[in-house]
Amino acid sequence: MTVLVGAIVALGMVVIVPLGLRLLDDDERRLGPVGQVWPLAGALGTLSLLLDRGAWFAVALAGCYAAVAGWLAVLALARLVRVVRAGRGEVVTRQNPLPPVEVAALTAMVSPAVAASSLVAERGGWELLGFGMTTQALTAAHFHYAGFAAALVAALVAATTPRPAADVAALTVPTGIALVFAGHFTGDGVELAGAVVLTAGMWLVAWTTWRDVASAAGDRTARALFRVSAVVLVLTMALALSWAAGQVGDAVPHLSLSWMAATHGVANAIGFALCGLLAWRRVQRTPSRR
Repeated sequence: MTVLVGAIVALGMVVIVPLGLRLLDDDERRLGPVGQVWPLAGALGTLSLLLDRGAWFAVALAGCYAAVAGWLAVLALARLVRVVRAGRGEVVTRQNPLPPVEVAALTAMVSPAVAASSLVAERGGWELLGFGMTTQALTAAHFHYAGFAAALVAALVAATTPRPAADVAALTVPTGIALVFAGHFTGDGVELAGAVVLTAGMWLVAWTTWRDVASAAGDRTARALFRVSAVVLVLTMALALSWAAGQVGDAVPHLSLSWMAATHGVANAIGFALCGLLAWRRVQRTPSRR
């Protein structure tokens, strides 16, 4: 794993996920314990990146992080069961068993487990499902940001913005994440389709954030952070779309993986995820102007 990709993964483990867990709707107060443990687990996962690949201690440290990520995935399953049973009012029907906000929230909750599985395999030097070390490292990064952060922000936007576009985004973002993941097994065409769907969903998130969420924020800093997050998201998803298209057709201009990590990866981690989640955290603490 390169130093840059490792730093992006470390930021996701230590900062992005713990910050995001505080923002998830948690009426039953089940996320508190896992949220308290997560910074330590993230620190252990980060330490694993400092050790040589294949070292048993690196695998053990990454495994500690994976155990906590698995705990969150189990909580997601329990939440799914509760939501289906409770019905949550008129929104739930046989045709739509889950509200869009829950689809996005559940996607966010299971994404770190996917990232952690790849982290353990990469630290151990194992080809998980036939994928090499580069793919494992990028998957560990991808599912902290395009998985956890993207789905979480889509859920937050849908929960606070009464617009059809927000609900559409809360459904298309998880769908795009799933298609991109499936594309690793089926081919570049499916991955491109996933990138198109994910980009459409994230652009809807960016547009709704700029138009509604930022405007409603009662705090200047939060408004600025929301707008930075929205603008960065438009640019980084354009890069992601061009890269996916370039894997299907060589004539499509696209960056190399190393440049994608340095541009798309860094901008998504800091400009989109960190700025966006900090803005949502400030909104939690500041009365709205509405």
